[in-house]
Amino acid sequence: MRHRSGPRLALVAVAALVGTALPLLITAPVGAEPVGAGSYTSTLPAGASLPTACGDLATNPRRHLTDNAPAGPVPTNDWWSSLVYKRTECAFSDNLMAHPFSFDTVAGGLGVDYATTPTITGEPTTVGEYHFQYGADFTLGVAGLSAAESQVDDWTDWTVSPYWSDGTRTLRTTIAHGSPFVYATATGGDARLSLTAAPTVWDTTGSRVGFTVDGHDYVAYAPTGATWSVAGTAISSALGGKDYFSVAVLPTTPSSTDAERTALADSYGRYAHAHLTGTAVSWDYDESASVVRATYRLTTEAREGTETGTVVALYPHQWHNLAGGTPVEQTYVSPRGPLKVLVGTGSFTTDTRYNGVLPELPPAGLTDEDRATLNGYLDDAGSGDPFAGFGNDTYWTGKALGRAARLAEIADQVGRTDVRDTMLDAIRDRLTDWFTASEGKTQRVFYHDRNWGTLIGYPASYGSDTDLNDHHFHYGYYIAAAATLARFDPSWAADDQYGGMVDLLIRDANNPTRDDPMFPFLRDFDIYAGHDWAAGHGAFFAGNNQESSSEGMNFANALIQWGQATGDTRVRDAGLYIYTTQASAIQNYWTDKPFPDGFEHSTVGMVWGDGGAYATWFTADPEKIHGINMLPITGGSLYLGHDPDYVDRNVAEIVRNSGSAVPRSWADVIWSFQALSDADAALAALRANPGYTVEEGESRAHTFHWIRSLSALGRVDTGVTADHPLHAVFTKDGTRTHVAANVGAQEVTVRFSDGVTLTVPPGETVTG
Repeated sequence: MRHRSGPRLALVAVAALVGTALPLLITAPVGAEPVGAGSYTSTLPAGASLPTACGDLATNPRRHLTDNAPAGPVPTNDWWSSLVYKRTECAFSDNLMAHPFSFDTVAGGLGVDYATTPTITGEPTTVGEYHFQYGADFTLGVAGLSAAESQVDDWTDWTVSPYWSDGTRTLRTTIAHGSPFVYATATGGDARLSLTAAPTVWDTTGSRVGFTVDGHDYVAYAPTGATWSVAGTAISSALGGKDYFSVAVLPTTPSSTDAERTALADSYGRYAHAHLTGTAVSWDYDESASVVRATYRLTTEAREGTETGTVVALYPHQWHNLAGGTPVEQTYVSPRGPLKVLVGTGSFTTDTRYNGVLPELPPAGLTDEDRATLNGYLDDAGSGDPFAGFGNDTYWTGKALGRAARLAEIADQVGRTDVRDTMLDAIRDRLTDWFTASEGKTQRVFYHDRNWGTLIGYPASYGSDTDLNDHHFHYGYYIAAAATLARFDPSWAADDQYGGMVDLLIRDANNPTRDDPMFPFLRDFDIYAGHDWAAGHGAFFAGNNQESSSEGMNFANALIQWGQATGDTRVRDAGLYIYTTQASAIQNYWTDKPFPDGFEHSTVGMVWGDGGAYATWFTADPEKIHGINMLPITGGSLYLGHDPDYVDRNVAEIVRNSGSAVPRSWADVIWSFQALSDADAALAALRANPGYTVEEGESRAHTFHWIRSLSALGRVDTGVTADHPLHAVFTKDGTRTHVAANVGAQEVTVRFSDGVTLTVPPGETVTG
């Protein structure tokens, strides 16, 4: 069965149908920086706020960097951001979570902890949290060191190198996600570990010392020929006149024997002086296999010997998808579940299956009565201003854009070109307004701050200006709406028109290009943790946080859709990398898979660096704690249906914790999520409660279309993939339905892994 999804129209036709003709002259307004036909301002709009931080950091984000630090834009929204974006601790940092470790910086050096016991608060039916809280096992430093601040000397994709100096003594360390080592160089005094309690020493072989503190086993490695001395709560070494050493935490337990500890100390010791100097990710989309292959490379410098490998601890989303390599038997404890260890590697690769996204679900199973219902909802949606009632800031503008884009896609599929064109016209007008700067313009304008290397839209909201929060959340809606518009008006999306402004939003939030002078690489996406971080500064006791994982996925899906619509495979493939990696992270960390005993929830509203919270920033309502990681419902939301049993478990907790069988708020979002497992039940609930309150970014037309279509299509079938990014497979009652969409200008043939082939004309969605 074929569904019409409007072909790319000639520019003259588009201008007549859904908007005004594009400008003939591309001249930037006064006070604006031109980008094609669009523009942004490099002059801060009157009344606008900049990032707020300690001292002069608002205008000098390199204030806490050494002269050795990389040039270019300073990263934000990372696990280590509070080291440089000092907000609550003006001299040092807040806690830094780089599992298996957690760290803090103090005047005497680097506080080090391996947190293995969770603190749990709340009850099973109320707001609650679990945290593997930082509490230093020891401080790694230099004897006598008393620095006025910690600085950042270097960073790579998932490492950072803090630096201390008091004028006489210096300390430089390198710490990283997934590394069980702290690598250090020290001058001006002996290397010193200041412990919180007297250690139990179990190994003094050669230039190393193995010790236990707070139930955790560590090994300190000095240069060959050096020794360590233990006195009370201090372990120190003159390092044999050298300046380097390292400390490793072992994946042991209190029941481990000294022989087991020593064997691991021997194994790790081979790599103790191969200091980690760099990390980098690369990715590739294997279209024929529908796999995203990501390679994580680690580079080292041999301070002695010739070893180039290292030891790496993998998160569950990595070891579940590991392509080659066999982890050792021992595992580390972490808030994300067990970390498995590769010893002696310089890289590892993950192959993550991609099960596709769609511009929108195809209409399926519609009766005449259903069509009448849907058309009535479309009539209502098309009768007024699509932006009426929405705020003027970047987030609520984004929500309105997302709602209009869903309506345009649905209306096109069912032949309602009048509603489609109304929505496309509104999207074009609003995006073009935001993408045009002029002298004195303070509303609906993007400003590029050269100091911070960021693009801020004003009016800002939720700290998107002062904290550099949530840019991926806000801008994902803009990019997704632009992708829908690009399908029908490719000329508007051209680089010499407004496509360049869309590219700026992409580069700000999650730039796929290294060495960009305007923006850092992958600002919001934590390459190693596998998901975004929302806070620009990350200055919290529990590390950084991410609430709406689904809005992060909306950004990733927007990149896929925009890249496919415009032929930009660089952006598309970056979207595929973020989408597949983060989908796996969500399935492992926002669900109950890693939750410790005693935390009786099926989900968390927020993931923190050291744990998770059944909570949100804005409400304690169970419907919204769950729903914030569901919305917006789009053709990129199908990953939420990969585990139907979990969907059932999640919905059951909403009912249990709210005490209501019918959601009291965000019913449309929750029913749409439920439909990925039991669409018939969701459809029955929708029909039985026609007066529900519509979630702000939703519409009755979209919710009805989504749930009614899934009732006919069934569940997402993850056992079948295709060689085209815009595909999906569904199964109901043993019958499999294949779907493929073509947003390009040429016919495509889509081959599914079970042997089915679909021929898809330009601008259409085909089911078979």
